[in-house]
Amino acid sequence: MSAKAVNEAFGELATGETVYRIRLSGGGLTASVLTWGTVIQDLRLDGHQAPLVLGYENLSSYLSHSPYFGATPGRNSNRIGNGRFSIDGKTFQLELNEKGVTHLHGGSDGIAKRNWTVVEQAGDRVTLQITDPAGRAGYPGNCTVTCTYRLSDKGTLSVVYESVTDEATPCNICQHSYFNLDGRADALDHEIMIAADRYLPVDERQVPTGEVRSVDGTVFDLRKMTPMRRQTEGDRISYDHNFCLSAERQEKRLVARARSAVSGVSMDVRTTEPGIQFYTGFKINTPVHGLEGRSYGPYSGFCLETQVWPDAINHEGFPEAILRPGKVLRQETDYIFTKA
Repeated sequence: MSAKAVNEAFGELATGETVYRIRLSGGGLTASVLTWGTVIQDLRLDGHQAPLVLGYENLSSYLSHSPYFGATPGRNSNRIGNGRFSIDGKTFQLELNEKGVTHLHGGSDGIAKRNWTVVEQAGDRVTLQITDPAGRAGYPGNCTVTCTYRLSDKGTLSVVYESVTDEATPCNICQHSYFNLDGRADALDHEIMIAADRYLPVDERQVPTGEVRSVDGTVFDLRKMTPMRRQTEGDRISYDHNFCLSAERQEKRLVARARSAVSGVSMDVRTTEPGIQFYTGFKINTPVHGLEGRSYGPYSGFCLETQVWPDAINHEGFPEAILRPGKVLRQETDYIFTKA
């Protein structure tokens, strides 16, 4: 039988709720998970000293300064253009929490910024749950999301989300860790591979235009291992784009790989999801120190967010983005770490 996870108080919210930190170990990994936002606060690989993710040492830094470090955004991760959509002929308006023009990551008080309940745990895994109430940020229906993190064989962090609703609603959950595989000040010398032959161009708001464009002959062709410091015409590419893996959800398969030649640490990403958002963290600029007193500036970590394509609910031909009553939305991703 697996040992019991170690829980400890991490801080207290203004509501008086206690935020707990749950320490897990298994498969050569150790992790610390917060009940607030199901944040992966710390992640370590045996034989590699530095943390694999960006995080903070205290709750106040998360509440005031976190750009979703390690969190679970939702109920709809990524962007919905103009915060507006229609379901079955009825139009809904969501909170415009990004510069007053876009709905991002479920809103200003979404599930990434609330305290979840632990429903089951063991030494190598924990399951947490939250209900996003009808009307919050303008969403229809009560939507319950369950998150399970498990550390398993051969350096695998397994992430499983299951969502149900009592009214048709957009639903798209993702894991939003920022990774750094060598502990250096930025991750630009990492290499990246994304197994996608198409990507989504975006407008000035970083909302998809609706076009699905081939990566052939562009800086978005990452089908072979490529340095993140890739240049084009002298300008660094600041990726924050969805790469189109498939038209619909599939069985888990390898979709991305990142590695650091400095540390010898590699990370494979396997997922069921039709899209992956590659974000190089160019907007990071936190005024407080992170894990082990580290400073986090632009490009200090990168995200590989597995999900439905952004703004899918507003574009014909994009993958299905509506969850209906009686259905279970199950989204699975494995992050697999190895050291050469």
